Amino acid sequence: MTRLSLFATPAPPLAVEIAPRRVSVIAVSRHGGTTLVGAHATEPLPAGAVTPGLNGANIADRPALVAALGRAVGRLGVRARRAALVVPDLVAKVSLVRLEKVPPRDQDLEQLMRWHVRKAAPFRIEEAQVAYTPGLALPDGGREYLLALARRDVVREYEEVCLGAGLHAGLVDLATFSLVNAVLADPEHPTGDWLLVYLTPESGTIVIMRGEHVIFYRNRAEGSDENLADLVHQTAMYYEDRLGGSGRFARVMLAGTAAVNGGLSDVRREIEARLRTPTEGVDLARVAAFTDRIVADRELVNTIAPLVGVLARSGAGF
Repeated sequence: MTRLSLFATPAPPLAVEIAPRRVSVIAVSRHGGTTLVGAHATEPLPAGAVTPGLNGANIADRPALVAALGRAVGRLGVRARRAALVVPDLVAKVSLVRLEKVPPRDQDLEQLMRWHVRKAAPFRIEEAQVAYTPGLALPDGGREYLLALARRDVVREYEEVCLGAGLHAGLVDLATFSLVNAVLADPEHPTGDWLLVYLTPESGTIVIMRGEHVIFYRNRAEGSDENLADLVHQTAMYYEDRLGGSGRFARVMLAGTAAVNGGLSDVRREIEARLRTPTEGVDLARVAAFTDRIVADRELVNTIAPLVGVLARSGAGF
């Protein structure tokens, strides 16, 4: 999967995630193709400081957020000012678009993408920042594309928090896309059809991958009437009926923050019971190395995996 990002730029040495309950940062360096995580920091946020969504203001307390990010960056002990930024999935609307014929010129392709999603967009398409990446090639010569759009002013809110802390966010990505890229950066990443479930206290995202391509994406806000285990089961049925799935997924991966329902254990048991397939977490061991002073336990890996992912793979973006 080529990274979907709100802006494309060479990978910077810092990555920042702005989530509703915390800000997290990591500093990395590269040695002979190896990504080394040299420092990390997390700062909690006041309740209500960040409320992710497609429309309306997302940042309610910018001074508190800038201060928290400034403290986290200060703890890294680095002077870098270029950063990749990870934002919540709820900030963008994600779609899969099938084109029977792909225009040869990039500007024509972007216009066609905007035309395809303009009616479904929850805001004026002229206000949208659009990103897309090639997906599966179709038998008739066409191609499927993974597309995401977000309001420019919403993205700008998150960027301005970084600016307030002295950082330039030249690349902006969604949390789940960054997590997928962390998985794909592993030389032993899943092949065939595999499922990823990513949970935060605010939302749950389900992605079906066919190799390196997304073939299904669904995000639902926490508090909806739909039970996550039911959604995963429905997704598996849809996969078999509509996506040419055969039998079980090659691998099922579950990731998220430890704050979700007190942990992921209950969710894991429900998913395994529904799919009759063992789940596994994201493993960063073959993606990044850590300095001796960092203990890469499961909680830390779940927290920083999207940050590693946003830096680990290069690609075109929003």
